[in-house]
Amino acid sequence: MKNFILLFSLIGLFVSCADNDHTCEDQTNGFITGSNQTIMMGSQATVEVFKKFDAAWAERDYETLKAHIGSGSFIHDDGIITTNGEEFVAKIDSSYQSSLETGEDWGWTTNFAYSVKPSASDDPEMTNTQGEWVNARFTGADGAVYEEWYQFVEGKLVNWSSAKRELTKVEETTE
Repeated sequence: MKNFILLFSLIGLFVSCADNDHTCEDQTNGFITGSNQTIMMGSQATVEVFKKFDAAWAERDYETLKAHIGSGSFIHDDGIITTNGEEFVAKIDSSYQSSLETGEDWGWTTNFAYSVKPSASDDPEMTNTQGEWVNARFTGADGAVYEEWYQFVEGKLVNWSSAKRELTKVEETTE
């Protein structure tokens, strides 16, 4: 009888360990108004694209930036909208040149970045499902905080927005 129980225990162990080919349902949360979409984590690969983009911007490597920018809508923190790599680079270079003329500090520290993506949609008009979105926060050399969203599709930036605010007292004491 002991051998019988041992045999079935071993069979049960082998069977339970053999199911290594299962896939888990994507975990999502949140919502997108007007759709049945939720939000899920994106990939580290998209964060790596963002890191290359951020490094090129910091180094003012405008040719690399242009190579990573497609056509789209790029909303700068002052409300100006650019729509392609040439316009985007002209705008950010203008800001850089202005900082040189006024003696303002230029540069930033990237505080964090992560990638997310909306779940699939039945609506073919929903363009937010293309690529992935990176959310990043920066502390500028000027002491301001920048909150930005980047939509990358196949390694190209197609949507971007930047918002600027002053550093709060709580943030100053925790840095």
